[in-house]
Formats: sequence, C-alpha cells, structure tokens
Amino acid sequence: MKNRLILTACASALLLGLPAAAPGWAKAPPAAGTTAQGGVQVPPLGFHKRVLANGMEVYTARDASTSNVTVQVWYRVGSKDDPAGRSGFAHLFEHLLFKATKNMPSETFDRLTEDVGGMNNAFTADDVTAYYEVVPANHLQRILFAEADRMGSLVVDQKTFESERDVVKEEYRQRILASPYGRLFGLFAPETIYQDHPYRRPGIGSIEELDASTLDDVLRFHATYYRPDNAMLIVAGNFDQAQLDGWVDEYFAPLKRPATPMPANDVKEPEPAGPRTATFYAPNVPLPAVALAWNTVAYKDADRPALTVLDGILSTGDSSRLYRSLVYDKQIAAQAGSNPDFAQQAGNLAAYAIMADGQTVETGQAALEAEIARLRDEPVTAAELAEAKNELVANALRGRESIDDRATTLGMALIMTGDATAADREIAEIQAVTAADVQRVARRYLTPQRQITINYLPASDANAPSEQKKNVDAPVTVAALAPAGPVAVLLPEAERARLPEPGPEVSPATPAIADFRLDNGLRVLVAPTKGLPLVSARLNFNAGSAHDPADKAGVASMTANLLTQGTTTKSAPEIATAIEQLGANIGAGASADFTNVYANAPKDVFGRTLTLMADLVRNPAFAQEELERQQSQTLDGLRVALSQPGSIASQSVGRVMYGAAPYGAPGSGTVTSIPALTRDDVAAFHAERFGPSQATLVFSGDVTPAEARALAAEAFGDWRDAGPAPAAIDKAGQAPAPRVVVIDQPGAGQAAVVAAIRGISRTDADYFPLTLGNTLLGGGFSSRLNQEIRIKRGLSYGARSSVGAQQQTGVFSASTQTKNETATEVADLILEEIGKLGTTAATETELAPRRATLIGGFGRSLETVDGLGGLVANLALYDLPMSDLADYAGRVRAVTAEQVESAFAEHLPTDRASLVIVGDASKFIDGLRAKYPNVEVIPLTELNLDSATLK
Repeated sequence: MKNRLILTACASALLLGLPAAAPGWAKAPPAAGTTAQGGVQVPPLGFHKRVLANGMEVYTARDASTSNVTVQVWYRVGSKDDPAGRSGFAHLFEHLLFKATKNMPSETFDRLTEDVGGMNNAFTADDVTAYYEVVPANHLQRILFAEADRMGSLVVDQKTFESERDVVKEEYRQRILASPYGRLFGLFAPETIYQDHPYRRPGIGSIEELDASTLDDVLRFHATYYRPDNAMLIVAGNFDQAQLDGWVDEYFAPLKRPATPMPANDVKEPEPAGPRTATFYAPNVPLPAVALAWNTVAYKDADRPALTVLDGILSTGDSSRLYRSLVYDKQIAAQAGSNPDFAQQAGNLAAYAIMADGQTVETGQAALEAEIARLRDEPVTAAELAEAKNELVANALRGRESIDDRATTLGMALIMTGDATAADREIAEIQAVTAADVQRVARRYLTPQRQITINYLPASDANAPSEQKKNVDAPVTVAALAPAGPVAVLLPEAERARLPEPGPEVSPATPAIADFRLDNGLRVLVAPTKGLPLVSARLNFNAGSAHDPADKAGVASMTANLLTQGTTTKSAPEIATAIEQLGANIGAGASADFTNVYANAPKDVFGRTLTLMADLVRNPAFAQEELERQQSQTLDGLRVALSQPGSIASQSVGRVMYGAAPYGAPGSGTVTSIPALTRDDVAAFHAERFGPSQATLVFSGDVTPAEARALAAEAFGDWRDAGPAPAAIDKAGQAPAPRVVVIDQPGAGQAAVVAAIRGISRTDADYFPLTLGNTLLGGGFSSRLNQEIRIKRGLSYGARSSVGAQQQTGVFSASTQTKNETATEVADLILEEIGKLGTTAATETELAPRRATLIGGFGRSLETVDGLGGLVANLALYDLPMSDLADYAGRVRAVTAEQVESAFAEHLPTDRASLVIVGDASKFIDGLRAKYPNVEVIPLTELNLDSATLK
C-alpha cells in the first residue's frame, strides 16, 4: 500500500499486525436486519447502485449523521495479475497512482485530503487494488474530480518511477527482511501453499523483479486495467444524492471504455496429490515456527461460512482450541493461531505456532495436528459453536461503525462475489452453520493427505538463509498488456482543468459529556451517541509502568495482563469463555502513566459485560501458575521484539532519555526483571493503586447518562479503597546528557533510526503549538520528514514523529527505518528538519492544512464508540476540563506560526537531541563516527535494558 500492504498469505494479518480482508456487505435485502445474540440488530446497509454507459459501477449510501464522506475506487486487478517476471508490480503501480495526472501535480491527493482534515490511502491484495479517501463532506466534488482524472490520465516520468520503486524496496526490507517472520508469512507460505495459481507469488514482489520493471510497463499496465469498466466507485457519507449523481456523470461518464480485452487470468489450482513438507531458514529468527496449511475454497463457495466458523473455534480468543492447547495448557507455543484466506479464485486455511523457547517445530506440528484431528473426529460443542457465531456477528457490527468501514466491506464483497448483498446474507449464513457442518468441512478439506507442512528455523552455518522463489511463471505476460498509447503529461497550469471549489463546511458535533461521582469517589463520564447498538467502557487507574518498584520493571504490565487470567470465582479459561459467549472485547494494558481496563459489547449484553469487567478489576486471583504462564509468554514476546530493529530502538530510547528514572525502564519489563517478579509484587501493586478514588470510568456509545449511572452503581458502587492514595513520585528525573548510541545487530534487514529530545507534559501551555508543529514535521504522508526522506529520496517506507507528552516530561521522537547503508544520512535529515521548526517560522500556507489534519483526525475519532471514549478518557487522565472536547478545533485554529517556532526553539533544540540507531553497524558506523566521534556501539548480545547506560 501507500502506507501499508495487505499480505494475503497465511496468517500474515495476525502476525504482522496487518488488517485481514474484511467481510462484505452492501445493498440491503428487503428484510429489516439480521438479529444476533439476544436481540441486537445488525443493520443492513443499503447502497443504491447504478451503472454508467462506460461500464463503471457506482454504489452510494447517504449518512447525514456524519460530517464526512468517503470515496473509494476499487479496480479488479491485484497481485495475481502481476506479469510474469514482474511480481510486486500491481503494488508498485498503486504507489505511482498517487503521483501526477494531466491536471494535477504530484502529491495533489495529499493536498486534497490531508490538507483539509481528511486522509487517503490504498491497498493491493491478490484480486484487487483499491484507493480510498475520507474528507469533510464539502470536499466531495474535488475528490470525485481527482479520482476520475487519475483513472484517465496518469502521468509518470522516469525519475518519479525510480524514486517510488526505491520506496517499495524499503517497504520490502521493512516488512520482509527486518521482521523475524516476514519471510515466512510474506514469501515462503504462499509459494508453498499454491502450486499453479499466481497467488503463490508475494504481493510485494522481490527486489530483483522490482528492478526489472520499466516505465513502459507502468504505462501499459495502466492502459490495460485502469479503465471504467474494470472499476467500482463507492461513495458513503453526508451528501445530496442528486448532486452526487450529477458530479459522477460530469467526471466519470466521459471516460472511454477501451475496446481491448483484459488478459485472461483464471487459473484453476489443482487438487492436492498428497501431503507436502518444506523447511525454510532465515536470519534473526528468535523462535522457530511451524505452519500447517490446506487448500480450501474460494470466497464465494458455499462452504466458506462453515470454514469461517471452524476457524473461529480453532483460534479466535483465549478460549479457542489452539490457544488453550498449545499456549495455555501445554505452554509449548508463544503464539498459536489460524487464518482462513478466501480469495476470489482459490483459498486456504493455515494453522501456525511460534514455538516457546526451547520447543521444537516437531512438537508444534504434532500439537496442531492433534487439534485438527479433533475437528474431524468429533462434533464441536454447542457452546463453542455459539461463541464463534457471537464473536463473528459482534465483529460484523463493529465493522459497520464508520462510513469508510462500511464502504470497504461493500467493496470486498463485490470483488469476491460480484454481489452487493453478500455480507448481509453472510451473517445469516454464519448463524445457520451447525456442528455437523463444521465437522463436514474439516473432514473434506483438513485431511492428512491434503496437508502442507512448513517449518521455519533460524539460519546457521550449516543452514544458509533460504532464497525467495523468483521468475515464477504467470498467466499474464508483459507482452499481453495493452499498448501504452499516447503518454500523458502534466499540462501547463493555464491549460489544466480547474479543481472544483469546496462547498459549505459541515462541522463535526461533539456530544455533551455527563460527569458525576459515585459515593465511593469513582468518577464516571458518559459520552452518548446515536447509531449502532454498541457500548464501550474504559476504567483508568493511576497505575502505570513508571510506578513499577525499583528493579521490578514490568509489574504494572504484568498486573494488567493477569486481570483477565483468573478471579476468586472464575478461572482464566472460564473468563475467556464468558467474554467470547458475549461477543465482547475485554482487556487491559498499562502505559507509562496509567492502566486502562476496557470493554466493548453489543448493547443487549453490555450489562453482563460490565459485571464481568468489574469482577476482573476487583477480585483478581493472581494465581501463581498464571503468573508463571504470563512470565513465560512475556519472555517469548521479548525475544521476538528484540530481534526487530524498530522494537529494539523503542525499548532503548527510554534509558537514553531518562537513565535510571522511572520513565526510563521498559514498561514491558526485561528478560531479567520478568522472571524475578513474584505474586506478592503484583498483588501489592494492585492493592496500592487499584481503587475507586483513583479511577475514572468512561462510557461511550448507545447508553444514556441514567443507564450509565445505574450500570456503574451496580458494578462498582460498593467498592472501597484498600488504603490511602500513594504519594506522587518524580517519574522523569534529571535529564541525562545527550548520547549517540548504536546497537549493532549483524545481518539486520534494515536500520531503525530514532532522534529523541526531552519534551513536555500533556498539560504544558505549549502542547497545542508543539502538536501542530509536530503534524507539520512528521504527522502524515505530506509531512516534512516524509517528504524529505521518502518522497524526495526514496530512503524509507515512511518517517514520522510524535510529541510524546506524558503526565510529566515526555519524549519527543522522530523515527524511520532505512537500509543500513543510509542510516547516517537519514539521521542527519531528521535532525535538520527538527531544527528548522525552531529557527524559521512556518508559513500560513503550510500551517493551515496541518490544522485541518488535526481537526479532521479528531472528527473521525468521534465516529466510533471506542474513539470517542478514548478522547474523553484522555482528558480525564490529565485532569483537563471536559469542555476541551468541544473546544478542540478552536484551540488548534488559534495556534500561530510564531507560537510553533517559539515552542520548538524552547523545548526541542537539536543540541539536546540523542540518536539511537539499531542495525548492521558494519554498513554505516564509519560515516556516523566521522560525525559523532563519541558514538557508543553496543553489540545486541550485550544490550542491558536494566541498566541506565544500556551496558
């Protein structure tokens, strides 16, 4: 993608933190909706359809409750259509479509979206490339003009082509080479699972085949696939239907349908002839992994609902079979899961295990096979079946909160089935799945004779890193692409079609916040909204990792983790089962300053969800066996994190900036502190810091203040503090001298570069000037850092910065990842751009769109119950007035260029900056040392996160 790539191979969405393909939905059937759980209505989302004379399909749905609109264009072309010898080409092409057209200079899409408070992005998957924007509703006409212009007149020159190709190569290094399991799920799994189908090639391609692509390939690819009869336009949000229809006719109807046919590409994957096994090796693999895969069905197959429910039983949540068996009971895996990948023409289901330290892939394979055999040999229980269905339906409800979510799921349904009503039917189809259906599909598809076993092991002297398959044959060839035709060029400004002017502004509305306390001191805030029947609750405590006792890093995080692992009346498995039966999300996590316990559930079961949440908070058991289990899982997670340059850098920056002060210790703990934690440590932390007078409970969503008061009183009204509030502590300490630290990771796929400066607290008067300046510096695709490092030089997939304001003095940071050889150059660029903001006032032309960026992001957060709840909770955590919610836009608009420059000069001078670089030092240390003679080089094997000096 422009900002992220959807990898559709086995489990990548789960393991790499990427979004899986969304379920489809669209034009409503006559029924009023589908009932889930005990009465929650999953509303059908009706879209009006029409087809233009040139073949383009148009789907529209009006929603007057939002101030925004989303525009999406879905093209029926994906990585399966990459020409032979050009794997990764559809994805590379997607990047290029954000450049110039005959009427718009390069990067205009960012001006039209980010600069007015919206956003834009795109993704490439096996079967589709989709482009989408969310903007204030008064900018709809401009986006329609722009989308039509890039469909009809892409402009790319050789320099732009080469620069963006370099960006994609950095994306490859970041996602594939620098990630310990990137090769497994991004390369080796698809090439092993599929034998004939082009799905076997990775969507991101290879460095070699990216280098083989040419500008002529780009122009021919555009002529072949980017045409109105191969596209679907989806518009959802606040608009006038007649006006929208007129704009569509004006901008899209004149586009011509080419006479040339598109290349045929419908390969039939053969039935497996027998079991297959493959073993791969890679560098920096902290824990071995094993995956079992089976070829299954395409998305529209009648067996997909049963396989979807099967997958839910197998791996969704802590009560799932794989988690219970491999992670919880046997403790042989650090992570276990499954992923059903149903694409347009074929599909697979893969189960995987990342083994715990000391465990073998043979052990993992046997355990996975045992769980698959259970599915074949005996029907699943009625409780398991109900849990899986409830989770799937509740997630479908959550997937309909925002206009862009709804449009995206429509697009996916259309791509996969050609039927706009597929998702509404899918909910009913899932509800109709029986235990016999689950067993039937397990017996049909998940058999030993069809099994594909993939072992993934660390490379060594005896086993060199495995090579990616290249030059894989494909049904589409470069020769089969349409001729390029006349080459489009950016017209002189006087000859360009003028962008339409924005319409009247539609302002986002913030709800009135109810604010009261229970008799025990618990503060309760309520942010009610109209819309879907979902309710969210956040219970926050003054109990962050900065409150960890000395030499016990990780206590706050461990306490949060253990809240869901047993109470005085319920075991961890019973809690997991209860959550999943409700279709709820309940969890907890600790930041530097606070612990947040959260719950989200359909309205009809929210009361029971809050009762369960209260039990977890008030009556945790902290059983010794659960502590030991969490310690083992945390250590395995740290081993994985400490194999990735970005994670190593983020865990090290705290020590560089704070030394031995509480903010300096890694919040997740260290490989030495975690094993030393005791039950008494966790219980004492909970007793001291978890009480009603130190807590804030925030409700948001489909709940009234009266309902919230009753719910809070029932769940927490009789709760009492265990003792007095603990004394405040100095979390930040004195600022250490700046350092330049290199953590040497030989063989690292990329270098992570971080510049950090001690900044401000959240309540500092300069928070808004620094926030606005940070948005200009590194807060979006069109920010200065991204412009300099990615767009102009192609040195990174993306660069960003963060104010990092906390309860006390936080850390401002700017970071990116780049190839090892350019780490020093990138560090210089980051510091140069930070310095400019403190020495030269930004222009109003620059700042106006950055104000819109902040206000637009704020408005989009208001569209979901969790987003709204998070905004309210953050105000409460820092003792800020609730009126700041309604005042946010005004506070942002009031910031001047002089205030930004003054704030950066005072708080963020670059002579106080430290650098942390993690990568293969042999490729950059000489150049870095020439600039910084006092650079400290710490081998990764000697890194000591318990020490204030890292040594």
